[in-house]
Amino acid sequence: MYKLLLRPVLFTFDPEKVHHFTFSLIRNFSKVPGMTSLFKSLYLVNNPSLEREFFGLKFKNPVGLAAGFDKNAVLYNELANFGFGFIEIGTVTPKGQVGNPKKRLFRLKDDKGIINRMGFNNEGLEAAIKQLKKNKGQLIIGGNIGKNTDTNPEDYTKDYLDCFNGLHPYVDYFVLNVSCPNVGSHAKLNDKDYLLELISEVQKANNKFEKQKPILLKIAPDLNDNQLDEIIDLIAETNLDGVISSNTSTDRTGLKASVERLEAIGNGGLSGQPIKDKSTRVIKYLANKSNKAFPIIGVGGIHSAEDALEKIEAGADLIQVYTGFIYEGPKLIRDINRALIKKAN
Repeated sequence: MYKLLLRPVLFTFDPEKVHHFTFSLIRNFSKVPGMTSLFKSLYLVNNPSLEREFFGLKFKNPVGLAAGFDKNAVLYNELANFGFGFIEIGTVTPKGQVGNPKKRLFRLKDDKGIINRMGFNNEGLEAAIKQLKKNKGQLIIGGNIGKNTDTNPEDYTKDYLDCFNGLHPYVDYFVLNVSCPNVGSHAKLNDKDYLLELISEVQKANNKFEKQKPILLKIAPDLNDNQLDEIIDLIAETNLDGVISSNTSTDRTGLKASVERLEAIGNGGLSGQPIKDKSTRVIKYLANKSNKAFPIIGVGGIHSAEDALEKIEAGADLIQVYTGFIYEGPKLIRDINRALIKKAN
């Protein structure tokens, strides 16, 4: 129904406006008596074979919603009814910020992709905490954290620590977002020496809490083998809990969209099917080269159950969807979980 009736209508409007409209639609429908039960009956799949346990957390199923969809943690309770095993909120920055100038979100329909240069637009740490206090405990919540765009380089770590300490009581795991191409002054975040410093400081903060939370690093799909070797060394040196592969890509190779269209869009991170193989390559390299030394969450171009199985076969332990969820609808989560059950039996 989504792909046949709802998506064609939604895709005639501006993507960012549609995003907010869809949020209102899901929220309002969820308030109608019986609708929550209907959503669960349509999309929720429960089976012991779907359960996974990584970094001390037990997931009902391995299919999550990637960061960027529910930036401000306003809809995760309702989204849980679509069958996700976990939801990652954010990216959260200490202060609220409007992000980059609009228009900043673009569909590539023929490619089943999206280009965005949102720029970490979010309402800030305190707003996220307020929303997370409404958590009904239906599933695992991740906190994706970053720095404010106007933060001076010497204060980057403070931004991450502010978010980490503030969100710590309310999320189950953390993701250090250091690989998004849509925020300014990003060179320092890709420097290995700085990453060692950042991770060390966040881990020190983690150890001050009675219960420590897992910390993961989100990396780009455009890294070469030498850079991936550095990531493997970094994980070993810092004992980070895992990696999310991958963020959006700046590469435009092989797209069906015309050169004129891409030039009109301009800069931004590419997600969806065009980065599927890039993401899978990174997952496979990390898993094989490290001898599966750490868990990997695979994300990038998952638009079908087959795409999800490909990520898992490459070495992903858990997966996340975002662009695929927008293009394929909530049926995608159900189809992936059913395929996983079938594979397990």
